[in-house]
Amino acid sequence: MSDSALSQIPDAVEVARARSLARVLVGRAGPGYRTGTWLKLREDHAAARDAVRAEVDLERDFGSDSIAANGLFEVRTRAGSKGEYLLRPDLGRRLDSESRERVRVECPPGPDLQVVIGDGLSATAVAIQAPGLLHDLRCAAAERSWSFGHPFFVRYCRVGVMNDVGDLLNPAVVVLLIGERPGLATAESLSAYLAFRPRSGQTDADRNLISNIHERGVSRADATRRVIAFAEQFRLAGQSGVSIKESLPGNATSFPAATDEGSWLQHR
Repeated sequence: MSDSALSQIPDAVEVARARSLARVLVGRAGPGYRTGTWLKLREDHAAARDAVRAEVDLERDFGSDSIAANGLFEVRTRAGSKGEYLLRPDLGRRLDSESRERVRVECPPGPDLQVVIGDGLSATAVAIQAPGLLHDLRCAAAERSWSFGHPFFVRYCRVGVMNDVGDLLNPAVVVLLIGERPGLATAESLSAYLAFRPRSGQTDADRNLISNIHERGVSRADATRRVIAFAEQFRLAGQSGVSIKESLPGNATSFPAATDEGSWLQHR
């Protein structure tokens, strides 16, 4: 290898490390990580565990102005606690009876776009990403003269709760913003699940997904643009799910449907 090629190796390593959150090309001490890398790994693991166990607090995480502007209120699923929610995913897919009635009373039926926020497996992601994304989606719907349903927060939420929302409100498109299971790269990643007129009995094959919404992943602006583009496709096709392939305006790239993306399994 020439001297000039050797001189470029450190730069190439730094470029590779800057482009990935993975622990690649970090060096080693004997057979293990260096101390700094090991300590950062432990820190990230602790952040992931905290994000899963933490609880969303609407007042703290969304602020009184956002709560008032959106009329945000809280409902919950049939899981009685965070521990039960983690052990019984089935209970997180259905609203409890009191919550069903509150949604029916407080939310107007038949909106063009209904946004629901679920804690999922990362309260941290919801607190950081959801307030701004909710605002952007409301503005984007208004630009298209779409009716925007009354948003609400679901505690101990799994993706299947979208079917209950569809049964209760009959919206054209439901968007569920839900915290992703944290990895060791970030605990701040949010998913947006979408479905056209969801109903009882629908499965993941009937939904689409935009995942990895966070500072170093899909940006808030891109997430908003992609959600709206999906909603427009749903309305034209009269369906959602595996038959809908994501095609962004001004971009020839076609993206796979939700069930082809890496994070869909974690929320079921």
